[in-house]
Amino acid sequence: MRQAFEKLFILSIALTIGASAQASDPKKLGEHGDWSAYVFMEGSNKVCYMVSQPQKQEGSYSQRGDVFALITHRPAENSRNVFSYIAGYPYKPGSVVTVSAGNQNFNLFTQGESAWAPDEAMDTRLAQAIQRGNSLVVKGESARGTKTTDTFGLRGSSAAFKAISTECGIQ
Repeated sequence: MRQAFEKLFILSIALTIGASAQASDPKKLGEHGDWSAYVFMEGSNKVCYMVSQPQKQEGSYSQRGDVFALITHRPAENSRNVFSYIAGYPYKPGSVVTVSAGNQNFNLFTQGESAWAPDEAMDTRLAQAIQRGNSLVVKGESARGTKTTDTFGLRGSSAAFKAISTECGIQ
C-alpha cells in the first residue's frame, strides 16, 4: 500500500504543481508520528516534502479521493515551506479554504482539487504553526456544495520538517 501511496503522490504532485515527467520515485526519509518525509529528484533538482493524511474526515459526501496536507522545499527554485492541500474532490470555484493550526487561522486559495497559501510569508507562518500546534483543521467546500472538515494530527511534524530541511539544505 505504501508504494501505491508514493506513486499516487508523485502523480498528484505532477498534476497539481506541474512537475515534469522526469521525476524519480520518492525515497522515504522517515516516518515521524503523523507525518512522513520524502525526497525525489525532478530532473537534476532535489524536491523534499512532508505529507500527512487526516485522522478524521467530516462531511456529507458520497465519494471522495485521497486527502493530503504537504509542505514542500524546492531549493533549486529558491522555494521553501510551501504548504499545499489536496482535498480529494474539486473545490467550488473561487472558494476559500480555512486552515487552523494551533491558535492561528489562514485562508487559502483554491484551484481544482488543491489549495495553497497566497504568498511565501503565509507559507512560512503556516509551516511554523504546524510544527508548534497539536492539530491542523482544514475546512473547504466542494464544487457540489458539500462542506468538509479534515483534522490532522501534528505529532512528529517538527521532526519531519527537520528531515526535509536537512535533506534539501534549508537553514
